[in-house]
Amino acid sequence: MGWLDRVDDQVDALTRARALQEASRSAEAYVLLERVIRTTNDPAARADAMVQRLSALINLGRTAEFTRAIEEASAAVRDLAEPYLHGHLNALAALAAHHQGALDRCVMHLVRAARALGAVEDPDRDTAWGWHDLAMAYSYLSFHGYALGAIERARQLGMTAGIPEETFAAPGIRLRNAVALDHNGDSDGCLRVLRDVASDLARFLRTGRAGHLRPSSLAAYGYAAARQAALGDHVETSGDAEPARLISHGGDSARARDMRQLGQVCLAVADGRPIEAVTRLDTVQVSNETLGAAEPARLRSIALTRAGDHPAAHRADRLAFRLAAQRNDRLRDVYIDGIAARIDHEEMRREAARFEGEALTDPLTGLPNRRRLERYITAVVTRGERVVIGVCDLDGFKAVNTRHGHHSGDLVLQRIAGVINRVMRRGDFVARYGGDEFVVVLPDTNMAEAAEVARRIEAAVRLEDWESLVPGTPVGVSIGFAEVSGGSGLRDALSLAFELADREMLRAKSRPRAS
Repeated sequence: MGWLDRVDDQVDALTRARALQEASRSAEAYVLLERVIRTTNDPAARADAMVQRLSALINLGRTAEFTRAIEEASAAVRDLAEPYLHGHLNALAALAAHHQGALDRCVMHLVRAARALGAVEDPDRDTAWGWHDLAMAYSYLSFHGYALGAIERARQLGMTAGIPEETFAAPGIRLRNAVALDHNGDSDGCLRVLRDVASDLARFLRTGRAGHLRPSSLAAYGYAAARQAALGDHVETSGDAEPARLISHGGDSARARDMRQLGQVCLAVADGRPIEAVTRLDTVQVSNETLGAAEPARLRSIALTRAGDHPAAHRADRLAFRLAAQRNDRLRDVYIDGIAARIDHEEMRREAARFEGEALTDPLTGLPNRRRLERYITAVVTRGERVVIGVCDLDGFKAVNTRHGHHSGDLVLQRIAGVINRVMRRGDFVARYGGDEFVVVLPDTNMAEAAEVARRIEAAVRLEDWESLVPGTPVGVSIGFAEVSGGSGLRDALSLAFELADREMLRAKSRPRAS
């Protein structure tokens, strides 16, 4: 039973409001939600409408109304024992806090959102959208590993609920990753990510699935292509992949409007009109939160370089770098000052003990790390449950780093994490053990079932489009499984199981592969 199945009043209107927001028609959704709030006596319907209204206000960029909307939604949700509502509200509150520049509150809401959404016992399409909005908040705060993990969770839940995979393509997450690299001086890394985004769009167009892409996603694909062209890369300039056509999408989203304006600047540069691009930059008004405060300055540097004014271009580039560094400094201060002070509060102590942030999570992939893995296995085995562990080691990863660089290697690791997560069964546990090694834990599983899981992982990795990400460098995976025996001491049993699984993995790596 999903969340809306427990709402007794005006379900059709609430469902309609969701559809309008998915279609980037948030102004219409806002009017409909206000009507529900005025007329309903059902606490669940009222709470849902207020959470959705906050989402609409964020989409419309009505910053002055965020605080009151959060307070009213929090009051409506407070007495409802529904993890989805609390999780989605906190994910949206994190986005709002980010747009208001309150990074400490943003981080606090991120922790609460992840905890609440993870506690949903019967996740449905609404829970999937909650994870989607949490992924967006992570992305805006430059927690790219967390963002990729959250959007993969959204995609999995969405596909289970019948939502097409491309609905949660979320190109904006990788776009923000790309421009952040460029702001910090890594233009080559930026281009590699933008090309990866372009290959995803090409795949959706080729397979006839682009019709399911959200308007906001189309706008992000358009800006990614325009930004790629501004950096001197060749991009498709006709048909459905034309950047100018793509950036015209996005409906009434404030973020899409920002990308439309900056996208026109990029296209002017790519078309050999750098002075027009500089003139446009003098007049555009965009939020610092859409693509970072450094983006207009970086575009000015690119345009001035094309115009031949290299001293001015250098000054603009230094400004972009300083703005990016200031953001990193502010984020560091959030952790050192804001969260350190709040940790003394009893509620934050309890949250830190349960969640423990980056101490238990791999920042690149968003997966549990080695420490959290060992805790999990210990807890399961201590309860007397049967456990099989699998060691997954990438084939060809050294060649990826050698030929394409470590940034591409990071992208491969992030993609592998998503692929493995996508094919695992409910209740299975996946962690990044270190380097290019991942570990899967299969509770209540025998070795025959583990072999089937291994076949699924190998097939999914083999079928992934590695050529578009790391051309000429195939990527594969070797897997070895072993059962944890409870006969001897727990530590010895775990050590032996890892040793056996590692040995089986090495045997698999040495076996010839089918071509």
